[in-house]
Amino acid sequence: MQARSAILVLVAAGLLAADTARADGVIRIGDINSYKAMAANMGPYRKAMDLAVEQINSAGGVLGKKLEIVSRDDGANPGDAVRMADELLLNERVDLLSGTILSHIGVAITDYAKQHKVFFLASASLTDRIIWESGNRYTFRLRPSTYTHAAVLVPYAANLKRKRWAFVYPNYEYGQSAVVSFKELLKKRQPEVEFVGDFAPPLGKIDAGSVAQAVADAKPEAVFNVLFGADLAKFVREGKTRELFRGVEVVSPLTGDPEYLELLKDDTPEGWYVTGYPWYLIKTPEHLQFLQAYQKAVKDHPRMSSLVGYTTIKALAAGIARAGSTSSEALSKAFDGLEFMSPAGKVAFRAIDHQSTLGLYVGKTAAKAGQGTMTSYEYLDGANFQPSDEEVRRRRPADSQ
Repeated sequence: MQARSAILVLVAAGLLAADTARADGVIRIGDINSYKAMAANMGPYRKAMDLAVEQINSAGGVLGKKLEIVSRDDGANPGDAVRMADELLLNERVDLLSGTILSHIGVAITDYAKQHKVFFLASASLTDRIIWESGNRYTFRLRPSTYTHAAVLVPYAANLKRKRWAFVYPNYEYGQSAVVSFKELLKKRQPEVEFVGDFAPPLGKIDAGSVAQAVADAKPEAVFNVLFGADLAKFVREGKTRELFRGVEVVSPLTGDPEYLELLKDDTPEGWYVTGYPWYLIKTPEHLQFLQAYQKAVKDHPRMSSLVGYTTIKALAAGIARAGSTSSEALSKAFDGLEFMSPAGKVAFRAIDHQSTLGLYVGKTAAKAGQGTMTSYEYLDGANFQPSDEEVRRRRPADSQ
């Protein structure tokens, strides 16, 4: 207990030191992320953050100060992530925290933000727990939650009129949360459905052949697949070998992200309903502006992580400007109801649970010319796919505002 109190005192001292550091004309953003474990995502994420910082700084910065990113790798480990948060606040004297792509890391930093009263914008970690059970006044989340992913996909799933559903997901916070939300929402919409099997391999350690065969043995009529990255690619290939997907419908969050379609290549399955990022189809003015700037700066096309990284910085800049300060107390107030423009259009942060209304692109998959693609898309505003206020209050701590 004494050691814990000492750490809190040190962090408080670090925050006081950060107040002094702010006088140097720089706003320092401490970004904690799985830069090594999720390298395919983090490269585009960081490049897009740098682009947004450059644009903002070239236009005069925020509150007359330049933005600067100080990043640390969390080692895909919650304990390491917390140590990196301490280092960023104590040694690097950052003004606030951002980042996390893996949900269990996001939960750890959410809890840290509450304990140390430091502002944290969770950029990409998706579990509902960040904004609900672990929700606190200092934590906000940008990317749509597992609930929102499920809510946009359930209408498509219900329209398939399939009764027997199997579930394949990585056995950690994100996968578990996504399946809970999907089951609950699908059951409400289609009460007669049956859940014939949960198959949850450890993240990054899938025995794809065994999992694919176990799913096939359950004889589902439809599958909700939550795997991503290399796990997804292995599962799809083993499933195709076993003809698992013949006559079986699949609904799958994230599979339409370019990061994962690029791994699948010509093994991309036909006709899965997915959320993703079809950057090559989106023609809105705000997206075209982002796309052109990104391609010019990076000499590559954007991924979903690019969209998230860029929008993270845009959100932080808008929040700091509204707060007129980088203090965590001022930021927590300024982000309640904050509206700003993103490449996907206008986004707001809900005061009730600190979730942004960033939406989702939904469509079907296909392989074209040896590459995975989404053949069309519908953009669904996240504001229209949130739980009731009553449900949020039931799940979110009463003292979280």
